[in-house]
Amino acid sequence: MMLSEHTNKQFDAELESVRANVLKMGGMVEEQIVNAVEALVKGDLELAERVETNDHNVNALEVTVDEDCANIVARRQPTASDLRMVMMVVKTITDLERIGDEAAKIARMAKLIHKAERISLPRFSEVKYMSDLVLDMLRKALDGFARLDATKAVDIARADQQVDEEFRLNLRHLITYMMEDPRTISVFIDILFVAKAIERMGDHAKNMSEYVVYMVKGKDVRHTSLEEIEREVL
Repeated sequence: MMLSEHTNKQFDAELESVRANVLKMGGMVEEQIVNAVEALVKGDLELAERVETNDHNVNALEVTVDEDCANIVARRQPTASDLRMVMMVVKTITDLERIGDEAAKIARMAKLIHKAERISLPRFSEVKYMSDLVLDMLRKALDGFARLDATKAVDIARADQQVDEEFRLNLRHLITYMMEDPRTISVFIDILFVAKAIERMGDHAKNMSEYVVYMVKGKDVRHTSLEEIEREVL
């Protein structure tokens, strides 16, 4: 009995350790987004370079957590909710790593935009607004992960629709600007890549919230409508 209790405590500690590392990774990725957008808006090439460099740290932590989860599965052979927890962690770190990649992409675009000799630089207010929406989605997704709160998925799904609409509006504006002045085509294509990267971040944050629903409810709500997510968690 004592041995079993000791083993269970060790198992719980291992699960808690990987959960803590996911939240640590989430904090790193959140900082990457903030710094990448700031580098773009302010033309801070040193900060952009730092974002690209720090992407390796995000990748390394993903590998560490992935290996820890593989060891848990091999040694503990978890079942039911414990297995769902491990699956949620593995999927979540994959999306976090991809968000980190998109932040690094924005940093690269920032360097391209500000290093080149442009006639004039565009305003970045629309991009900043999109990134603020996505940062809020990511924070809610991480909070939902930490608290195992599936209800966050509804707010995040609604916000994702808003991000998608903002992307479509930005796309129309950028095309209009390029048609009015072909000399701006190069820089506005770069801005379009940035807007798309932010839109993809929103998709990944939404994915993360859906894994929490799977963990808590045992229901896979990926590729379902907002109404179906609401019915499942509210």
